[in-house]
Amino acid sequence: MQFQPIFNKNKRPILIAGPCSAETEEQVLSTAKGLKDHNIDLFRAGIWKPRTRPGAFEGIGSPGLSWLQRVKEETGLKVCTEVATDEHVEQALKHGIDVFWIGARTTVNPFSVQEIADALAGTDMPVIVKNPVNPDYKLWVGAIERLYSAGIRKIAAIHRGFSTYGDSKYRNVPRWQMAIDLMQEFPDLEIICDISHICGRREILAETAQKAYELNFDGLMVEVHPNPTEAWSDAAQQITPKEFGEMISSLIRRRISSNDPDYLKTIENFRQRIDDIDEEIIYLIAQRMQLVREIGYVKKDKNIAIFQLERWRALAEACRNRAEKNELSQQFVDLFLEAIHQEGIDQQEQIINGIRLASLENR
Repeated sequence: MQFQPIFNKNKRPILIAGPCSAETEEQVLSTAKGLKDHNIDLFRAGIWKPRTRPGAFEGIGSPGLSWLQRVKEETGLKVCTEVATDEHVEQALKHGIDVFWIGARTTVNPFSVQEIADALAGTDMPVIVKNPVNPDYKLWVGAIERLYSAGIRKIAAIHRGFSTYGDSKYRNVPRWQMAIDLMQEFPDLEIICDISHICGRREILAETAQKAYELNFDGLMVEVHPNPTEAWSDAAQQITPKEFGEMISSLIRRRISSNDPDYLKTIENFRQRIDDIDEEIIYLIAQRMQLVREIGYVKKDKNIAIFQLERWRALAEACRNRAEKNELSQQFVDLFLEAIHQEGIDQQEQIINGIRLASLENR
């Protein structure tokens, strides 16, 4: 797939800002006027809002489209909004909306994405696709492919994090690697980080925005409101236009690389050392799995269940303690343990159920 840029290639970072929801005409215009001088590329506002539970504010609906028209007329800003159905597409096209985005709850449903793609067929409408609510890379790519198959070429992506169960500093856990995978697979796809939905609270917006810059995202989407504490939706994650300007000016946008010989020599040395350590890590994990398989044969012989809760608890606690002493985050260690434990279970399950492993054929 060959994508056409939605935004000016010579202008980075891309900045998309505006309220979570269009609430009143006054609120929309006030926010837009407050953002006009902050060099944003798109003014965003949710007109239709898919909410998790009934009874929450689900958007002002089509009357808000005329408010976005006024934003264009009075500020010169381009405007964007979320669409989730073919009817949304039709109404937004009639009102001259410049860019659409497909939200996380829509991306997760291929039928809904296809409906939008069909409604856009034959147009040159730019569309930005948010990642699905759950961390499913194929769903994200599939939504992009459906739009591309409908003839849309101006496509970008928004990384807004993923729902998770349990405690986290984030509202939606970033799982940065999934966005990085998208960057690698589609180098010409513009990818923007929605820090508001990742964070869920304004206190960590700046540090998350800087993280996105460090990972070479093309830009940011930020929810901005003239009076955030009184916002009708997602009040905790919105900031004022003034706070937006201060945050953006405080961020450091670094170069992607350098031709400096000193830098190149130093970085190559470190990378070689990392490669050597990675090779050793893989070898040690392979040795660990060999022991896991041997345990699998013992369990099969003695008719013992694969999963041993007390052993798992002791192993996990010991690894977390070691990780803390070595300045590794608990989140990383938990993900590592989960992956390596699942692989061990899978290998023992194949042994106990009599499925021959290729690596054991010569045992």
